[in-house]
Amino acid sequence: MPPTATPDPAQGAPAPPAPRHRLLPSTARTRIIGWVLLLVLVALGAVTLVTWRLLIQVTDERMDEALRFEVDEFAELTEAGTSPRTGLPFRTVDEVIGEAIAYNLARPNEKFLGYVDGGYRTQSRQEPGTPEVLAGDPAFAALVAGVDTPRSGRYDSPTAGEVRYLAIPVALQGDPARGVIVAAYLADAERGAADNAARLMLGVGGVTVLGAAAAAWLVAGRILRPLRDVAATARTITDTDLSGRIPDPGEADELGDLVRTVNAMLDRVESGVAAQRRFVDDAGHELRTPITIVRGHLEVLDPADPGDVRATVALVDDELGRMNRMVSDLLLLARSEQPSFLHVERVDVEALTAEIVEKVERLGDRRWVLETAAGVDAPLDPQRITQAVVALADNACRHTGPGDRIGLGSQLAGGRLRFWVSDSGPGVAAEDRARIFERFSRGATAGRRSDGAGLGLSIVRAIAVAHGGTVLLDSVPGRGATFTLEIPTTDERGGGAS
Repeated sequence: MPPTATPDPAQGAPAPPAPRHRLLPSTARTRIIGWVLLLVLVALGAVTLVTWRLLIQVTDERMDEALRFEVDEFAELTEAGTSPRTGLPFRTVDEVIGEAIAYNLARPNEKFLGYVDGGYRTQSRQEPGTPEVLAGDPAFAALVAGVDTPRSGRYDSPTAGEVRYLAIPVALQGDPARGVIVAAYLADAERGAADNAARLMLGVGGVTVLGAAAAAWLVAGRILRPLRDVAATARTITDTDLSGRIPDPGEADELGDLVRTVNAMLDRVESGVAAQRRFVDDAGHELRTPITIVRGHLEVLDPADPGDVRATVALVDDELGRMNRMVSDLLLLARSEQPSFLHVERVDVEALTAEIVEKVERLGDRRWVLETAAGVDAPLDPQRITQAVVALADNACRHTGPGDRIGLGSQLAGGRLRFWVSDSGPGVAAEDRARIFERFSRGATAGRRSDGAGLGLSIVRAIAVAHGGTVLLDSVPGRGATFTLEIPTTDERGGGAS
């Protein structure tokens, strides 16, 4: 192996490679235009090539057909044996060749030549501007002047390029001379029209491509504008300001859908960050209160007074218990967003409802009433549903007095399973209905302070959402409230209540 060069510490670290410079900025816009132009140019080249080859093929077939036609004309003329001009019989081969060539007017790029005994004799009349290229060509004369059978072929003229020819021998009884009539086409010149058409296609196509490139540049700019708006909006968003949104183009296409999707994502992110900030602020405030209470009582504690010590210990134990419940509720809310939060199984709803009523009867001296129970089996997590209904019953118990009525029940209606708790308490004010389900929120009727931390209804809503359902509130201030836990009766496997 060759030795590996070791950088000299005295010279410092090796310099990074110089950045590569591009002729054009590498943006999505230029790449799109570049690829589009490349595809258009390839397509233009392919179409031009195919068209040119077809034109060349048609031209070659036309020249071959014209040569065959001339053969037939020469055969008719020589078989008759008389001059079509004078009506007299031919006397010499030279006369036959001269009459046959004079009888035919050559087309552009077409020539008729006559040879007698290996020497050039005459050629057809030419349209003005047709070059004289074969009459004085000894190589061509050597090729065709001495044939004794009809021969066709191609000849590369030094001045005219490819020549397609057909040589026909001519003989006449009574004349020992041997003649040859040659019909020839200047193939390269005849194909000039096809070449000009191909060049015209390339020229017009090139101009069209340039115009299309300019138009595509403008169109691509308009199409990619939402992407530039996405980047510009992303640069304005910081950890303290999430209010920026991308302007909606209002079009029902992929980019419009992208803009609306990103804006919806930003809405969710902003809501989540705002909820997180509120949660941190509220949790800090709620936890700071018992800590302040405990610290204040410990600061004034008289260790020499057994009664003061017992009272302070009891208060500290109560506050620590409240903090423990708060932390447990917070952990429960955090776990509610995880897939393993629920353990779904098919449950007899009627038996579950009866068990919940038995449990909540120990919450307080109230008139507990089982209003109805759904006689169905449904997929749900019985422990979480029990936890949610017990939390609703505990909330109702807090807002009612001894002997007040609290009703519970379950019912299947419209494909939705409902568990409800109704009480005869003071109800929920209209301005509190939306926020009582938020964390650390309490209604106006909750008083200055309660044993809870304002997380009970948040936990109920989290359990409902985990089941794919929701929590409904029906309340009239002064006449009680009904909280309804509503969940679908179908699970993820498509099962339903039976």
